[in-house]
Amino acid sequence: MKKNLILAVIISLLITSCKNKEEDATKKFISIHSYINSQIAGVDTSLYAIIKLDIIDSTPTDTTYVKREEFRSLAKDFLNLPDIAEKKYRKKYKEESRYDEGMDRAIITYLPEDPSKAVIQRQEMHVKPNLGGSDAIVKTLYIDYLLNSKDSIVQKRMLWQVDRSFQVTTIRQLPGEEEKISTVKVIWNEPTDQ
Repeated sequence: MKKNLILAVIISLLITSCKNKEEDATKKFISIHSYINSQIAGVDTSLYAIIKLDIIDSTPTDTTYVKREEFRSLAKDFLNLPDIAEKKYRKKYKEESRYDEGMDRAIITYLPEDPSKAVIQRQEMHVKPNLGGSDAIVKTLYIDYLLNSKDSIVQKRMLWQVDRSFQVTTIRQLPGEEEKISTVKVIWNEPTDQ
């Protein structure tokens, strides 16, 4: 009787393990990285004036107009992130989705299975549903990035407002020093309506 029970448990564990591997192989995430690349390509061919604001410890320090050729390098923080939609990262993240009635947005969130081993701590996409039957509209991308090394902690809170602006807030903590907060905001299509 015990042998049959042990055999049943082992078979059950093997079946569950195989199902999990199949789920990992078929798991598909939305590539925010690809989406940002398409946004950059759109700005590259636009006639928008591009404005960069530098903010240190919540005090605006500099506002400048930026050449179109510099836009991609300003967005490097987004482009240099690992793309968790790639197969090698998918098993390390889980997807959650919900609908926020107040915002009228579907929110797709990717969270690491083990936050202590992940640099991307949270990745969100806010999507406005289109009741007319055509595709939904992506409105906002949010990424929370954390790099913890022996001598510093760097956290980046990254926000991309689709077809409008992006912002990267960097919080840097060195041993024995106060944390330093700096924000770079880049605007290329100031909205006339909210």
